[in-house]
Parts: sequence; structure tokens; C-alpha cells
Amino acid sequence: MPGGPVAGSSGVPGDGTQQPPVCPRHPDRVAYVRCQRCGRPACPQCQRPAAVGVHCVDCVAEAARTSREGRTAFGGRVRGGRPVVTLTIIGLCVASYVLQLVVAGWTSRWAFSPVAGAYEPWRFITAAFLHSPGQVFHILFNMIALWMVGPYLEATLGRARFATLYLVSALGGSVGAVLLAPATGTWLTAMVGASGAVFGMFGAVLVVLRRTGRDAGPIIGILVLNGVLGFVLPGIAWQAHLGGLVVGALLGAAYAYAPRERRALVGWAAPLALVVVLAVVTWTMYTSYGVL
Repeated sequence: MPGGPVAGSSGVPGDGTQQPPVCPRHPDRVAYVRCQRCGRPACPQCQRPAAVGVHCVDCVAEAARTSREGRTAFGGRVRGGRPVVTLTIIGLCVASYVLQLVVAGWTSRWAFSPVAGAYEPWRFITAAFLHSPGQVFHILFNMIALWMVGPYLEATLGRARFATLYLVSALGGSVGAVLLAPATGTWLTAMVGASGAVFGMFGAVLVVLRRTGRDAGPIIGILVLNGVLGFVLPGIAWQAHLGGLVVGALLGAAYAYAPRERRALVGWAAPLALVVVLAVVTWTMYTSYGVL
């Protein structure tokens, strides 16, 4: 019983020729290279290098969908390459420092004081990206400290958690200044610097090192030295150091000691809870002393 043309033939009965294989995604292109996973032809545009041979783009996409996403020791997303968040924070601080030098009023526009923060609450955060214009060592020391611990924390916690740690610690430093303003008489004192956030990272890295069983001696030494300098040298906002340290340690502990099955929940719930507590405490201080 006669049949139709054989699949893959030229379609001309009896000529015995085969049509060249074509790429399924680009039927107008001849493709003699086949995917090592599915065996289908793949043109140069659809080929992706693999450990052995090549894979087609469809198999690569399917593998990406089904593969398990890498996570850090504390549940953050694993990302290779440079410490992007650390470098971004340093870049923002340096750019802001240049603007402080060349733009009149830039520092006073974003600096924090307990009273100014009551009416312009963004200053609680923006001050962490400013430094004393006349003291280059102020920004230099803070950026060195940030570079010392930032990449390690970013790789250990993940980029999102690390960025959150920096911002919440900066907020904690400003709240510390509000809480201690009645005792120190600094309601109107302008404060700038990343020190509160940096001390927050110090507090977090202490907890993380302890959780992972690593030596925290050098960090403790740096903390003690900076703590002493904060009380000895004039013009240093030790209140922000203390507030950032406490908040950073608390958030670092939440990240480090969260049960494995609750890490995703703790990743956003812990900083949210801290921000709410800090907001309530600050509001209470403002209303108690008639600032608001």
C-alpha cells in the first residue's frame, strides 16, 4: 500500500535525499549542531555553551526555572561578583561629600538634629550620607570601616538584608540621639555621618561572627577604640554610635538566629518591627517634651 513522503526527505518521491536539519526557533536557518539535553538542532543564536557541548535556549530556560535558588548561610540570595551594595553606599557618601563642598546649603538641607527630625523626618536617614565638610578624616575613617565589614556582611546576609541593615541602623543612630537629647542638651545640635550605620554593622558582625563560630576579637578592639574616642574627642555624636550599635546588633541577631524555616519571614518582619518600635519611641519622646 503506497505511503506519503518519508519525514525529513525532500518531498520528492524516490530521490532519496534528506532535508538539512533546521532550528525549531528559526526554521529558516540550517542547524547541524544539536542540544546535548533535548537533541534538537540549534542555530548559533540559540546555542548556549555547556560543560559538554551546547544547550539550546529552551533547555537553559527550563533548567533555570527548575533549579533551586542558592541561599546564603542566613537565607539571603547568593549573588557572585562585587559587593554592589557596599560600593553603592560608599559612592553615595563620596558623591554627597563632594556636593557638600561645592553646593551651598547642601549639608544644612539634609543634616539631622533631634528637633529638625521632628518636622522633616527624612533627616533621620539622610544624615547617614553626610560628613563634616572640614574634616576629611571623618569620611575617610567611616568609609574604611564600611569597607572592612561591608563586603563580609553583604555576602553573608545577602544584598537586600545588608542594605536594610545599613538603613535601619542609620535610623537607630538618629533615634539614639533623640532619646539622649534631654540628658545631653543636644536638641538643636546638627549631626552628620555614617557612624551610626557603621556601628550598626559592627554590632551585626559581632553577632554573625559569634553565630558562625569565628573570632570577633579584632571587631571588639575596633569598637572599644571608637567608643573611647567618642567620649574623648569633641564633636563626635556618640549618641548615634550607641543607638546604631544596639539596633544593628538586634537586627543582626534576628537574621543570624532565625530558624531555617522562618528566615524568609524574619527577613522582612524583623526590620519592620524594629522600625515600628523606633517610630513609637521617638514619637513618645517628642510628645513628652513638647516638640510636637
